Amino acid sequence: MKIKRRQFLQKSALGVGAALLGTQLKIRAEVKPRNFDPYETIPFGNTKLNFTRLCLGTGMNGGNRQSNQTRLGKEKFDALLHGAYDRGVRVFDMADLYGTHPYLIPALKEIPRDDFKIISKMWWNKGGLPEKERPDADVVIPRFLKELQTDHIDVLLLHCVTSGKWPDELRRQMEILSSFKEKGTIGALGVSCHSLAALNAAVTEPWVECVHTRINPDGVSMDGTADEVVPVLRKLKAAGKAITGMKIVGAGKWRNDPDKRAESIRFVLGLGCVDLLNVGFESPEQIDDFAGMVSKTERREA
Repeated sequence: MKIKRRQFLQKSALGVGAALLGTQLKIRAEVKPRNFDPYETIPFGNTKLNFTRLCLGTGMNGGNRQSNQTRLGKEKFDALLHGAYDRGVRVFDMADLYGTHPYLIPALKEIPRDDFKIISKMWWNKGGLPEKERPDADVVIPRFLKELQTDHIDVLLLHCVTSGKWPDELRRQMEILSSFKEKGTIGALGVSCHSLAALNAAVTEPWVECVHTRINPDGVSMDGTADEVVPVLRKLKAAGKAITGMKIVGAGKWRNDPDKRAESIRFVLGLGCVDLLNVGFESPEQIDDFAGMVSKTERREA
């Protein structure tokens, strides 16, 4: 059957238009949103884990197995944990030091364990806990699992390392923790750093997959000034380590200063090397406020 020239051109135009539309839709699907999404799921460094950008911390003013979160009382703390999950938070930062292990699973009892991630930390130093003894990790981790009511911990950190020689000083604990990882009991291993020397040591230590670090533009409760800390964070990122930022609200200093909170969020996200934002929220309203500021922060990726 012969097709008239006008019909041929019309059909050709429709075909080209459909192809262009398909290409445009594909491009739009691949382009990241202009602003950050606080609940976006992102790769956690070179680990096999994927976390939401916003993490609920549970150790505000923590020590001796207490924190501002546990001092809320079980009912309010449960509501905070569930409220965080309902909003889109899928990673919860716990620690032996905070005494928060027994709260999480009961609060999220109807939610499958694989639908959220747990970070916890082993306190190895003197003080900080009621008992004086510091058993090795082969004793501590089974206790953690029992307290958390789970068969695995997604991330386990050595809590609050300060010495620049910590990889040598804590090697025994590191080796024991590695054996738990080999069994699948722990997903990834790392450290929570509380000095610039400790942070630098983490850069070249192969055992370290992830680092908790204190970061904000003013150096509040940090390991040094922002000018000193940021270059180390970039080295950690280049080495494939996942980075979790702490003290983004200035250790609570800016809880009533929205301008400073927004400034700190823009600064930390703008670095391009901090993966998770770990904040010790004490109410669902604080989560909404912080998440709203994150969602108003423009990405700087090329």
